[in-house]
Amino acid sequence: MTPPSRLRVPTHLQELIRGLHPDLKRKVRAALDRIRADPSAGKELRDDLTGLRSFRLGRFRIIYRFGPRRLIALIAIGPRRVIYEETLRLLRRARRP
Repeated sequence: MTPPSRLRVPTHLQELIRGLHPDLKRKVRAALDRIRADPSAGKELRDDLTGLRSFRLGRFRIIYRFGPRRLIALIAIGPRRVIYEETLRLLRRARRP
């Protein structure tokens, strides 16, 4: 069996996870463990979000990218109704010079 992947969680997402309701925090951590064990667990995104994956967690989504050397980079966590637009805005802001 292959070892779990490494997870890179930006500081702002660490703070967001810490501030979640304990039940939701437990579910997010379990989902992150599942993603580490099987990075293909999430759905591949398309169009402007190609290269990212989305893991469904009830009404929430965990957006991440699976990179080289078994590194998983978390991009965003949030409610489904806004997470894709917010992720797109975040990526566009990061691409600006």
